[in-house]
Amino acid sequence: MARDVNLNADMGEGYGAFAVGDDAALLKIVRSASIACGFHAGDFMTMRDIVGRAVRGGVSIGAHPGFNDLWGFGRRRIDMSPSEVESLTAYQIGALQGIAANAGTKVTHVKPHGALSNMAAEREDYALAIGRAIKTIDRDMIYVAQAGTKMQTAAETLGLTVAREGFCDRTYEDDGALTSRKIAGSVLQDPEEVTRRVVDMVLNERIVARSGKSLSIRVDTICVHGDEPSAVAVARSVRAGLEAAGIRVVPLTEMALG
Repeated sequence: MARDVNLNADMGEGYGAFAVGDDAALLKIVRSASIACGFHAGDFMTMRDIVGRAVRGGVSIGAHPGFNDLWGFGRRRIDMSPSEVESLTAYQIGALQGIAANAGTKVTHVKPHGALSNMAAEREDYALAIGRAIKTIDRDMIYVAQAGTKMQTAAETLGLTVAREGFCDRTYEDDGALTSRKIAGSVLQDPEEVTRRVVDMVLNERIVARSGKSLSIRVDTICVHGDEPSAVAVARSVRAGLEAAGIRVVPLTEMALG
């Protein structure tokens, strides 16, 4: 059955004079932007630019908090206490909220980045810590959580609105976890292949793991990694494929969640 779905991209992941990805092009395709908040990437001017473009394009915005790891782009695991994770998340949400307020808009979702997201998918204490930060700051913000993981459970436990996320450009393991980026082929870059997988994911609620096993998965939002060279081509193909299948691609704020 055709339905609504959100297409989101991680963006604002440059820093200072260094640009990463083609955010301007992505903002014409996706309906929600998850914006780096200065820890794994991003800075106040980059954030301001993306927020302004998103407002003009009718794209909803969210915070994309990660570990304080510029050197590793937030993709290295860091052992922190749940209290530290909660404060780290709150700090970054607050940073984007200030930029958003200055542009006359609001942060409407929070989506953890990289290793922080992967650890929260596995660890209940991390997942709950992120959720507590969201709930304390603005309980109406949407918790974007890897579908079927501890993150989704934590959001539900805390009574937060959750958007179950699937990844169009990543492969999955038999347990539903994302394949490590250290494994060759874990990142998919062929637009046609990715589009076939995404339409199958949304319409048939399944994803085929790297082993060939079919996994059940229900998603509300699909992620495109904006730092990949193929991001714009993939996003454009995915959106066209979804709409050709009768699926309406909408901002997270227009999704019927919960």
